[in-house]
Amino acid sequence: MDKRLEAFERLLNIMDDLREKCPWDKKQTLSSLRHLTIEETYELADAIIDNDLDELKGEIGDLMLHMVFYSKIASEKGAFDITDVLNGICDKLVHRHPHIYGDVEATDEATVKANWEKLKLKEGKKSVLEGVPRSMPSLVKASRIQEKVKGIGFDWDHPEQVLEKVNEELAELKVEVDGKTDAIEEEFGDVLFSMINYARFIGVNPETALEKTNKKFIKRFQEMEKLIKENDKGFEDMELKEMDVFWNKAKNNVG
Repeated sequence: MDKRLEAFERLLNIMDDLREKCPWDKKQTLSSLRHLTIEETYELADAIIDNDLDELKGEIGDLMLHMVFYSKIASEKGAFDITDVLNGICDKLVHRHPHIYGDVEATDEATVKANWEKLKLKEGKKSVLEGVPRSMPSLVKASRIQEKVKGIGFDWDHPEQVLEKVNEELAELKVEVDGKTDAIEEEFGDVLFSMINYARFIGVNPETALEKTNKKFIKRFQEMEKLIKENDKGFEDMELKEMDVFWNKAKNNVG
């Protein structure tokens, strides 16, 4: 027997045992698992950013368990089971890859993405943006929106055009800030949206880039806290200029 199938069957059997015998697992519902799944997804994202492959293996397993868990609960409701889930995604992948399983030609990534969005519209979706989750974090959502409209050709041609748009939005924000108007928040949102668009054009994932900066800041700040403590000082006794001295030392220490 294929070892992959054997391992997956083992997980399914364990899930059956847990739903029958474990008080905690028996109590779980689709709704109660939702926030746990979101948490596991972020842990997976952390492992990817840290390039920690051992941790990644464990987090993939945690998420896979959740998918099996949802399917088990749904089967108990008579809605669908894991077989339906797996066959559904297989059918979708075959249908949306006619350049592999059909006679359509697609020799580059852009063509594949464009065909993907067109196929989804033919499947009955009313909008290219219909598949963007409402509850998705705004920064990630902006990226997905831009990727999806690119798929049907609604996009800039060159990075320089996008950078020009960024500068235009910054100038508009400055006008509103100087005038202390009610439009500051809207203009700030436009700046962020255009920056995320520019990130896409220069091959940067904005969510990953921001998270790496967050991690870098935390690392440096905690090193600064350690240095200040080692010098028997406290933030309440220091001015910003003195803090900057320790900040620069921290940067030199941890990068």
